[in-house]
Amino acid sequence: MLYHLTEYIRHFYDLPGMGLFRYISFRAGMAAFISLIIAIFIGKKIIKFLQAKLIGETIRDVGPESHKAKAGTPTMGGIIIILSLLTGSLLFADLTNAYVWLSIIAVIWMGFIGFIDDYIKVVRKNKKGLHGKAKIIGQISLGLIVGITMILHPDFTKKIPHIDYKTNKIKPNLYLKSRGFKKNDVLLKVENNKNVPTQQLDSLIAYSSYTVLRNNDTLTINIPVQFRKQTAIELFGQKDLSFITKTDIPFLKNYYIDYSAIIFWEKSPDNIWAKILYILIVIFIITAVSNAVNLTDGLDGLAIGLSTIVIGTLAIFAYVSGNFILSDYLHITFIPLSSELTILTAAAVGAGIGFLWYNSYPAQIFMGDTGSLMLGAFIAVISLMLKKELLLPLLCGVFFVETLSVIIQVSYFKYTKRKYGEGRRIFKMSPLHHHFELMGIPEPKIAVRFWIVGIILAILTILILKIR
Repeated sequence: MLYHLTEYIRHFYDLPGMGLFRYISFRAGMAAFISLIIAIFIGKKIIKFLQAKLIGETIRDVGPESHKAKAGTPTMGGIIIILSLLTGSLLFADLTNAYVWLSIIAVIWMGFIGFIDDYIKVVRKNKKGLHGKAKIIGQISLGLIVGITMILHPDFTKKIPHIDYKTNKIKPNLYLKSRGFKKNDVLLKVENNKNVPTQQLDSLIAYSSYTVLRNNDTLTINIPVQFRKQTAIELFGQKDLSFITKTDIPFLKNYYIDYSAIIFWEKSPDNIWAKILYILIVIFIITAVSNAVNLTDGLDGLAIGLSTIVIGTLAIFAYVSGNFILSDYLHITFIPLSSELTILTAAAVGAGIGFLWYNSYPAQIFMGDTGSLMLGAFIAVISLMLKKELLLPLLCGVFFVETLSVIIQVSYFKYTKRKYGEGRRIFKMSPLHHHFELMGIPEPKIAVRFWIVGIILAILTILILKIR
């Protein structure tokens, strides 16, 4: 909102400092700072409200003995994260950007699903909470919304045009600058070379000469034949139907996986089977990451600390992927308009740190499913929009191992029960953090060590940018 307000004021008054709001770095910093302050400010009030309403956590009898002292600690703390994240985002992000709104929808959607689960547990006193199938339906529904939007919305399938259609001013990137265009050039006339047949490119014509107004002088820029198509695409934009189903391959530069290639019987990228496949991949990733963060939320500060590390890393990728110069230098996919995700991820980092103020050991409040399901979905959606979902097994390595420990424990228990008549366990308790607790390691030490592992994995993930 402040971003749009300052842009509006700039049309009438060029006040000092107004230009700062055009910089992604400034708005991201402000979003993080405001979200952090709001989280700390409202956190205390929300804790007092939940305590007054006796909305506290119920502790399982099978859990570690030390956890029984936590009974009655307020839960639903994810509300703090959601409110502060949304405030920072709405104040400083470009609200005309589809990437922004899809992220906000993910936060609200899964936050609401988690809230219902927490409400059933702590208010209705039903320890089972929301039925597992209902959670899955909620996650699948979000996956459908995200997948369908990314396929159909032009912000996700169209290269950004470098013409301001209101003023006809050219906003050249490095490529257009190399072709002779300059900032503040005004496009006056476009002509096609009569000796070259007109090429229709999805209602776009590959023109050969452009007449522009520069410093009150009129001049014509002639484009060599081999660059005509690319120049027209860069200037006016072109719908790229295969762009959405492609994703970066870790460790390799200028190589991509195209999910639509799996549909070997249909070569066109704009086929229904490729779209269905991509939507199924989106649903799987959102469901997997959302549940993984939910399973990891078992120690004071553990899940929020790891989530903040992961989201902070995604903020770096968002800034690089949305910057033409940096993405070109690092040989990663340039994703037009995605730089606004830097604002949302920065706001999430600020909100996470603010929540950690109250969630660190001994926790004054738990995030509950309201926070854990939401954070997992947020991480998944951001990574999908940035085409970095193949990095999640490394970046979210702690979440992955925690989930794997549960799968191994349950599978082995069921197998031994069928074979020997009694269930046996590999770990003392799953998820893995409870195993270490039962080994006698203090809870704060486990959380901090898991954070350290998360930081190491985040550094390795960032290093992939240069390893490529």
